Amino acid sequence: MNAIRVEAIDHAERTASLWVTGVAIELGTDDRQFAYRVLRAWLHGLRDRLGVEETAHFAAQLPELLRGVYYDGWNPSRVPQKTGAAEFERRFAREAVVSQDDVPKVAVAVTRAIDKLSSPGHLTHALQQLPHALRAVLAGREAVTDGRPFV
Repeated sequence: MNAIRVEAIDHAERTASLWVTGVAIELGTDDRQFAYRVLRAWLHGLRDRLGVEETAHFAAQLPELLRGVYYDGWNPSRVPQKTGAAEFERRFAREAVVSQDDVPKVAVAVTRAIDKLSSPGHLTHALQQLPHALRAVLAGREAVTDGRPFV
């Protein structure tokens, strides 16, 4: 049987691949599996810290396949999770399989990639829903001034 290509699925795959590549570039690596794993950890960390409405708003701007990754394992009755920055970093390190010392550098790289790939203001709006300490983890401590991220 011949494989039949479906343009919508092909487009979704290409778009998701562009995002993973963007993250890999920001991380300075050719390891796309690592870039995907870090992106997934970043998305889940943000998702679980946002409320249901903010989660849906952010998801609406994601490429289709990454929207599925974003929602994978999500339980809307358990959000927002009120974790502090230290617990957020521990979870991110565990899911991304990076050392906790690398979390600030890695998380900021993902944030930069997502900001470049998404609509203007989309990421900033989502990050503004987070407490200052969590915004600092994701956007970089030097990027947060007066409680607002500048990504």
